[in-house]
Amino acid sequence: MRKLIPVVLCLIAISAAQTPRPRITGIDHVCFYTTSPDGVKHLYADILGLSSADPIESGETVRYMSGKQWVGYSPAPDPKATDRMDHVAFTTENITALRRYLIEKGVKPGKIEGRPDHSMTFTVSDPEGHKVEFVERAKDDAAPAEPNAVSRRMIHTGFLVYNRDAEDHFYREILGFRPYWHGGMKDNVTDWVSLQVPDGTDWLEYMLNQPQHPDLQLTGVMNHISYGVADMSKAKALIESHGWKEHGGEHAQMGRDGKRQLNVFDPDMTRIELMEFKPAEKPCCSDFTATHPTED
Repeated sequence: MRKLIPVVLCLIAISAAQTPRPRITGIDHVCFYTTSPDGVKHLYADILGLSSADPIESGETVRYMSGKQWVGYSPAPDPKATDRMDHVAFTTENITALRRYLIEKGVKPGKIEGRPDHSMTFTVSDPEGHKVEFVERAKDDAAPAEPNAVSRRMIHTGFLVYNRDAEDHFYREILGFRPYWHGGMKDNVTDWVSLQVPDGTDWLEYMLNQPQHPDLQLTGVMNHISYGVADMSKAKALIESHGWKEHGGEHAQMGRDGKRQLNVFDPDMTRIELMEFKPAEKPCCSDFTATHPTED
């Protein structure tokens, strides 16, 4: 019996040394490439009414703010490439502990770096190679005033996923993301899987069942961001007052999740979705399983 005591004490020490996962609270920012910075400015500043901010990441030329969140743009390194998404970033309350936690789980994150806005970040690749950044914001970080903005809250981002099991292992089993809703164009087929961050209501959306080599237009539809609005009719009226008009795929519609939505596109065909925070009717395919986001 005495011989077992050192082994038991050793196991207790190992267990105690394991780092608990720090809170992951929401989307911090999403970055894209563009071949038309003037067109991007017209969409975000003139139509959507978002304020611009100085760049804080290498190669970036401009950011557009929605509350404390932002979308960034950099010149496209290869104009012929069919993917304009650079990376997505999520907020955490302890960047050092999160990096340690991921290392203990067998993930290989980059080193922690400081940004000009006094935030701390590191980057990691998910199983399919999507670049994912984690950010601990500065304690005195404040949201800019945006009286003409169509939204002050980015509620989700989505990208193409081919190996759902591998992505689930990373986002659900390691990071703790939680199911929110899933559905598709047909009731019996899952084309979209929404996973909320573990400690908030923002979500990541898997875009499934797409060809292995999508063109620029299809990739732009799939690799997207979404801003939350309380009332789609008011949001539509606001951007119309800024000069936007319905055309082509840019129009208000009811989503399969029962939420009213409206899509606009940047010059490189990346989709920017406006979506009501709460469903207006029963969703297809599955029920919502978590709290809806709000404007605050």
